[in-house]
Amino acid sequence: MLTIIGGMLGVILGVGASLALTKVMSLPTTIAYESIGLAVFVSCLIGIVFGWYPAYKASKLQPIEALRYE
Repeated sequence: MLTIIGGMLGVILGVGASLALTKVMSLPTTIAYESIGLAVFVSCLIGIVFGWYPAYKASKLQPIEALRYE
């Protein structure tokens, strides 16, 4: 959920910045929906990988060993 929220927040900020540049500087901008989808996908993928790998490693430890190293 955190990565999806972060990805969507990034999309909202990016689109907002693009629209602000268009209005303030009269600079034409276009928004590619493929780029938005790719950005959210990569954000979710990074969150899943970096959340899953430590949890997987921790699941292989004995509880007493995991607590010993804290």
